[in-house]
Amino acid sequence: MPLSDIKIIDLSRLLSGPYATMIMSDFGAEVIKVETPTGDDTRHLGPPFLNDWSTYFLSVNRNKKSISLNLKTSEGKKIFLKLIETADVVIENFRPGTLERLGLSYEVMKEINPGIILASISGFGQEGRYSQKPGYDVLAQAMGGLMSVTGEKNGSPQKAGFSFADLGTGMWMTFGIMVALWERKSSGKGQWIDAALLDTIISWQTYLASNYFATNENPKPIGTEHPNIVPYQAFQASDGEFIVAIATDNMWKDFVNKLDVSKLKDEKFQTNEGRVIHREYLIPIFEDIFKQQTRAAWESFFTELKIPVGPVNKFSDVLNDPHVKEREMVVKGFHPELGEVKSIGVPLKLSRTSGKVRSFPPKLGEQTRSILKKLEYTKEEIDNLITKKVVNEPKS
Repeated sequence: MPLSDIKIIDLSRLLSGPYATMIMSDFGAEVIKVETPTGDDTRHLGPPFLNDWSTYFLSVNRNKKSISLNLKTSEGKKIFLKLIETADVVIENFRPGTLERLGLSYEVMKEINPGIILASISGFGQEGRYSQKPGYDVLAQAMGGLMSVTGEKNGSPQKAGFSFADLGTGMWMTFGIMVALWERKSSGKGQWIDAALLDTIISWQTYLASNYFATNENPKPIGTEHPNIVPYQAFQASDGEFIVAIATDNMWKDFVNKLDVSKLKDEKFQTNEGRVIHREYLIPIFEDIFKQQTRAAWESFFTELKIPVGPVNKFSDVLNDPHVKEREMVVKGFHPELGEVKSIGVPLKLSRTSGKVRSFPPKLGEQTRSILKKLEYTKEEIDNLITKKVVNEPKS
């Protein structure tokens, strides 16, 4: 697999870091998940659970190995430093300064391995006045402006339904790691990558930020509408909601000609600029028209015109959609304890070297012995480390 020669020591927990390392493990990277004696916090988040497995933990920790290691002990630190001797990347999402307090700073790491890449995820970055402020996804959504533009018109601020800040920062970190690995091929040197949840949310403001810079007016929540395009939103059909996106004036012309509603032929609606300016008059016309037929009828209507259209799906719709299954975005595996388990597939499709789900998330410390054996610890030494609670084995 394309990343099979990359070794990642994963100190991260919860969502952002584990999501980043899962992406890389899907493409073959060896990911050694270094967990505290009690394990990643998400091992205990729930319900729901599958037997004793947290479904949250299962969602982002496939294709990894686990060693349970107490980094507050001198022996634990020694094991960690042995691990990074042959590693390419260390990823962590502690609060800034934690590694330094443990005596495991980037400066210490690069003395042992000059090519090591330290990938640090935090709420607000390694520097700046908020750097020591604890940060979670919902806080980044709020402080980054996402909540202020999410929700219905004149409604209260809402967070996104997914953990955008965590997942997005994980994706940014994956990209950053790949950039650093590529640069290392020429320089031979590693570097320290700093990614922050707040920065991620701000980076996605794009056209909304440009609108603000141009007008000095704060964007507002407008439901499913688009601030710069009309119509581009959800509408109620006779049997449910669907999305239609008429993004060009040529699409509009085809739509109006086929629908043949005289009010829509008004000159002021013939450009997107006019439609945006007069949206308050135009959208009620659409609402009256679209509720007269089913979603399937409107999907057929717009598909014939090659105008983007689709239903507003529940999870039960999308995760059972034949197209989604054909794209292998829902995959099945057999777990010895859980039986058949479904999970989300790999979204990137490469023609020769696509990623794949190779193994289930590990039990806490499942590979502790095998990892220590590779570091040339004897059975007696491993047994002693377990007795002293420097490392743990999985519970039977």
